[in-house]
Amino acid sequence: MFSVIFPGQGSQIVGMGKDLYSKYDIIKKLFKEADEILGFSISNIILEGPKEKLDLTENTQPAIFLVGYSIFNLLKNEKLIDLNKAKFFAGHSLGEYTALASAEGLSFSETLKILKIRGNAMQNAVPKGEGGMVAVLGSEIKKIEDIINNNSKFYECFIANDNSDGQIVVSGKMDNLDKFILDLKKNSIKNIKLPVSAPFHCKLMQKATEIMKIEIEKLNIKDPKNILISNVTGKEIENSLQIKDLLIKQIESRVRWRETVKYMIDNGVNSFIEIGPGKVLSGLIKRIDRNVKVSAINNEEDISVIKIND
Repeated sequence: MFSVIFPGQGSQIVGMGKDLYSKYDIIKKLFKEADEILGFSISNIILEGPKEKLDLTENTQPAIFLVGYSIFNLLKNEKLIDLNKAKFFAGHSLGEYTALASAEGLSFSETLKILKIRGNAMQNAVPKGEGGMVAVLGSEIKKIEDIINNNSKFYECFIANDNSDGQIVVSGKMDNLDKFILDLKKNSIKNIKLPVSAPFHCKLMQKATEIMKIEIEKLNIKDPKNILISNVTGKEIENSLQIKDLLIKQIESRVRWRETVKYMIDNGVNSFIEIGPGKVLSGLIKRIDRNVKVSAINNEEDISVIKIND
């Protein structure tokens, strides 16, 4: 039994999807439609760069979605892999939108537009350079929660991503993150400051939430054809009304990726297919459970060797 998963921000690279774009008309068609919907050439940014332009959050989010959604539709429409057999769909942060659109819960056009708005809102929620994120390596979630809670009088930080056993991401204002890093060093815990321009998935994103609440309420979301797992709860989403509420909450909420993956495994999944640029989620899943099979599809070679468990 398998699940389909979609990556989030950070997996982008200039030229992603280029070999599939060159070979398949369905990819070209979707890229062209995306350019027309957005009113600028997102396809050129994806295929040619420059990196600085692709890395702008307002471009990154629709770009990663477009690549993942295009590959999914290639596999589905060309009948290269029967993705309808998947038990669950899930995505990491913005990848949840790719999962929703791929499960036919939201149109291609609306997803592109809302991700452009989402990227812009998240980018501008906090003045550039005021907030950031730190990856914490080799530690358990409880230990990091205790450090943050026990030092709440001295600084305010938030767990943004619970990615896997041994990989946690923390958000906050830069001066608070610096104090948090000192406590990590006291506890001999490895950490890396991430090259992001804002503190995503925490209450500092409140301005983005206010914008997204208005915009998400306008969306025509239908009940998806596949079961979706929410980042916010780590459990199944029941209906289209719940989807709107969870997408609004997602902006400030912890990405519960470890819990999401464990829920799918506990419910019979023994194989995962990551669709979209990079292999970030594949690596995380292997850290969570080494016994499951993980495949990533982002180029022609990946398609030719893929095998799935029903």
